[in-house]
Amino acid sequence: MNPYTIFAEIIAGNAESSLVYSDDVAVAFMDIRPVTRGHVLVVPRTQARSLAELEPDVGAHLFVVGQKVAAALRATNPRIAGVNFFLADGEVAGQEIFHVHLHVIPRTVGDGFGLRARPTSPQRSELDAQAGDISRALGTAGR
Repeated sequence: MNPYTIFAEIIAGNAESSLVYSDDVAVAFMDIRPVTRGHVLVVPRTQARSLAELEPDVGAHLFVVGQKVAAALRATNPRIAGVNFFLADGEVAGQEIFHVHLHVIPRTVGDGFGLRARPTSPQRSELDAQAGDISRALGTAGR
């Protein structure tokens, strides 16, 4: 695996960033292509291309940092009425930089950002079958 990403360069201090937060596990900095004003990325210091490669405790820490960033965003701008967390895992999911990262996106009324989807209405039997498959893969079937 090629460990190079722009995030690795930012973490190493070799690329510019507008740093928001830093600790031994993660860094948070302003997104240079924000979807809303205040859009922050939370990135683990360790390289992981996908969620499957990310240590669970590091993933949990990203969300803890994300919560802190979300609270700070709300504290700095009274117009922020909500916050979206977004994490794309894989190219088809929209991942562009292959170093796991959590987007913390502040939301204001009329900001123009939104999730566009076409929800379906599967039968309960299909949902039950999918739940069983996932539960078996998790090793939690029947629990």
